[in-house]
Amino acid sequence: MIRSEQAVEIARARALENGWAFGEPIAIIHRRGWFGQSDQFEIETNAGFLGTKARFVIDAKTGAVLSEGYVAR
Repeated sequence: MIRSEQAVEIARARALENGWAFGEPIAIIHRRGWFGQSDQFEIETNAGFLGTKARFVIDAKTGAVLSEGYVAR
């Protein structure tokens, strides 16, 4: 299982690949998997503020990016 710091680095690298901003502060939520599913990390940039945001869901077991999104304001 990866640590939350590793999940943030995976998200940061994906944002760089996509040409997206990766602003602080960053919110990280660790979600436990149900009934045999893997845990996940939900990462949101510019957390708690209006403006540009990137959001990622990272599989805590494999480090795979399960979903990603970007709002440029």
